[in-house]
Amino acid sequence: MNKLEREILGVLSEDCRVSAEKIAVILGEKKETVETAVRDLEKRGVLVKYSAITNLDEEEDECVEALIEVKVTPQSGSGFDGIAEEIAQHAEVKNLYLMSGAYDFAVIVESNSVKSVSRFISECISTFECVLSTATHFILKKYKIEGALTKPDKNRRISVQA
Repeated sequence: MNKLEREILGVLSEDCRVSAEKIAVILGEKKETVETAVRDLEKRGVLVKYSAITNLDEEEDECVEALIEVKVTPQSGSGFDGIAEEIAQHAEVKNLYLMSGAYDFAVIVESNSVKSVSRFISECISTFECVLSTATHFILKKYKIEGALTKPDKNRRISVQA
């Protein structure tokens, strides 16, 4: 990756809504040069997705997020990749990482209730023959998301109900 590409990624990581024209001005480049670099980053899979950082704690609708640690036995021929592909197919899965340490995968899931997360674990994750164990951590409050601080309401209490 060259210097220009790193600089473009830096700008986009701060605000993915910035236009190629504005990035060109910020970096002192031509608009066409930036557009070409962005297309190349997308084509190579470096730029995977443009997204907004949301803080759903501020919404009335219930949204439950959990971090599920999963210990597995790697599969012959596909190792961890085959298992990851199967887990990633589920709509509840927002992020999936291969990890070092006691557990092999960290799976971030999002659903509308604690019960539905529990059901996902018991009916989906735990049914894989290669899964040895899981540990589930429900996310209660977010203080910082993708490098951005949230603005917590100090007068609001966290409801913890199953």
